[in-house]
Amino acid sequence: MRNLLVLAGVLFALATAGFVVPGPVGMARADSPAAQGTANEQTQLFRVEKMTCAACPITVKKAINRVAGVKSVSVDFDAKTAVVVFDPSITNVDEIAAAPTGVGYPTTPISH
Repeated sequence: MRNLLVLAGVLFALATAGFVVPGPVGMARADSPAAQGTANEQTQLFRVEKMTCAACPITVKKAINRVAGVKSVSVDFDAKTAVVVFDPSITNVDEIAAAPTGVGYPTTPISH
């Protein structure tokens, strides 16, 4: 079940990053207005280091959620990654990466 959730998160990240993900007939295409969301929404994948226990993703998520403009955060302990949806008119990738880095989890963006 956990692998299915990880796969769903990765597919979501790819779909919102502009990649076309094949799906059942009737789903919105990645380039359609329904799949684009708002113009003020961007998704970024981050590599998160030094997560060693089940509490670490909670701390990382709380730190990122404190950044103004962050809409959602999903942290994957096994993959050592975080997917963040944010408003680029309010915050940026560097500010988001600095939040968990500041609490002991060095974080860097992973380019698309």
